[in-house]
Amino acid sequence: MSPSAKPERPHIPVLLRPLLEAVSSDSGAISGDWADGTFGAGGYTRGLLDAGADWVAGIDRDPMVFEMAKTWADDYGDRLALCEGTFSELDTLAGRPLDGVVLDLGVSSMQLDLAERGFSFMRDGPLDMRMSQSGPSAADFVSTADEADIADVIFQYGEERASRRIAKAIVKARAEQPFETTLQLVDVVEKCLPRPKPGQSHPATRTFQAIRIAVNDEFGQLIEGLEAAERALKPGGKLAVVTFHSMEDRVVKRYLQARASIGGGGSRYAPERAEEVPTFTLTPKKAIGPDEEELRENPRARSARLRVATRTDAPAGQVDRNKLGLPKIVLKGG
Repeated sequence: MSPSAKPERPHIPVLLRPLLEAVSSDSGAISGDWADGTFGAGGYTRGLLDAGADWVAGIDRDPMVFEMAKTWADDYGDRLALCEGTFSELDTLAGRPLDGVVLDLGVSSMQLDLAERGFSFMRDGPLDMRMSQSGPSAADFVSTADEADIADVIFQYGEERASRRIAKAIVKARAEQPFETTLQLVDVVEKCLPRPKPGQSHPATRTFQAIRIAVNDEFGQLIEGLEAAERALKPGGKLAVVTFHSMEDRVVKRYLQARASIGGGGSRYAPERAEEVPTFTLTPKKAIGPDEEELRENPRARSARLRVATRTDAPAGQVDRNKLGLPKIVLKGG
């Protein structure tokens, strides 16, 4: 990003008010050491610090966010530590036991608003989509992946029923001209789908979501991030996760239910298994959505869901990933 490039609108942290309420102590206070695993524009970090947190590690794999934070980070002195990396390694990056972890999943409005990042189908820019600004880009994926792989990614990660038609059109289009820009891909997708009716999402929404998830290995990072939070949190520590689409929320819900030992009891005829000691309790048990006031302030919050859990004193472990509803994609080659 050029030094002068800025998002078109300020980033509004979604569900910040209910998140702070949910992670506060019975007295309404927030204290101790925290990690914000998706630092972004710093909205959750600042909310935690302003509410009384003693120290916050702001973690992000996007180097751009730390350049933007220079205008205000010094206001918090040594109460704020900025750490470049992925939240899958948040326990190592924080370097200390934590009283709380916050994760805000997906792409931020700040990233969407910058055309040069290539996340948005509404703006022309390089077909990039890399949160870390390193490694293979979205253009690399659509230009080199097998047609079957492209179709699987769009179907599994985007839940797009026309995935095979779109993948075939992508392969045909790249034979005539390499993919370089977002609007090139938008044009191909739009020609594969009917014009949307009023109130329906843009035809490229699901395809862009799917390719972004694949480029950034978002589901792999999510599971590893939840496991890292489990390792880092002290007994009584809070984990708060904000999701923006149903697949993310389903994975987080199933992970927390599995670690809280909530779920089916199995068959009475099956061999007995050692009972797992819960590593979390769900507080509350159901997801929290935006209220009417927040929707008025920030329409982008309409699909957001917040799940909160409290760490027990049981040893950290790993979850059976086959039980989390993860999309199953086996790439055939490139």
